[in-house]
Amino acid sequence: MNKPARTYIFLISILFFSVFGCNDSANRNNDEEPDILKSPSFVTINDSIRQFPRNAALYLQRAKMLSQNNANDIAYKDYKKSWELNPTRETGLLYASNLSIVGKLAQKLDLLQDCLQKFPSDPEFSRMIGETYIESGKTGAAMELYDNFLKKDSLNFEAWYEKGLLLEQLKDTVHAIAAFKKAYSIQPVNTYALELAHLYAETRNSTALKICDEVIKKDSTGQLIDPFFIKGIFYSNTKQYKAAIIEFDSCIQRDWKFTEAYIEKGICFFKQDNYDVAMNTFHMATTVSNTDPDGYYWMGRCYEVIHKKEEAIAYYERAVALDKNFIEAKNALKRLKG
Repeated sequence: MNKPARTYIFLISILFFSVFGCNDSANRNNDEEPDILKSPSFVTINDSIRQFPRNAALYLQRAKMLSQNNANDIAYKDYKKSWELNPTRETGLLYASNLSIVGKLAQKLDLLQDCLQKFPSDPEFSRMIGETYIESGKTGAAMELYDNFLKKDSLNFEAWYEKGLLLEQLKDTVHAIAAFKKAYSIQPVNTYALELAHLYAETRNSTALKICDEVIKKDSTGQLIDPFFIKGIFYSNTKQYKAAIIEFDSCIQRDWKFTEAYIEKGICFFKQDNYDVAMNTFHMATTVSNTDPDGYYWMGRCYEVIHKKEEAIAYYERAVALDKNFIEAKNALKRLKG
């Protein structure tokens, strides 16, 4: 064999081992387990899955463990495998929730439609379909879904409630109130009562107070906060600031970490031109929660109104840093920076 031939064979050999060596390395990388699955807490379940690879319950168990550790992208594969092996109601619900978290909304809709066929008498899947339409920006499809439910059963209180939430999101307050009233009349639970009361408070309708008082009266634990907060909103919207502050203080007494109560209380002082007390109240809000942009925004408002421009700018900038879409704070910065 001459030298050129030997060289040619040698080069072919190198190419062969390089290609197959790379492929083998790539396969090992693809098959390699994520770091979280190598942790001690997953050893037992991993071994069980390797021993019983067709056991849907094992994949579901591991998916739950992964979800608890916020490893949702990895959990997705196990939910999917469990569903393919044994499509149970529980797996469907958990898998759908996971798909929402990982942003696979089209796949979630397909799954829920499948669940609806497998479990036609279960209203939870219908409700989740409506929620997913809304998540996907398909509000028209969601409204059509709720209307179809109500054509079939006008006493479907869950459909009335979900429709009310959608109408509220669409800023159709009048029809949202009507939907919540219907849901509450059929099923008088606190959730429906407080949604209705909240809209009444925002529209300055004193019926809000009546509903909240009914809820408070039935609260045997004495721990509910929302009805007091909603009453405060009503009083604030109707410029009854002293009464509003009393209600917001009631919220704070029940939960001193309730940031929204400090904010609304501070706004009451601000609207009464009591800027020092307002500022102290907003400062408390930022102390309770230093990641809530509203407290910093209102601190900026206080400094701006007393003509301390630099301090105002600093607080507006802090609000925008925490919420890039805080339009009011951005506009304030444009105003002050000229």
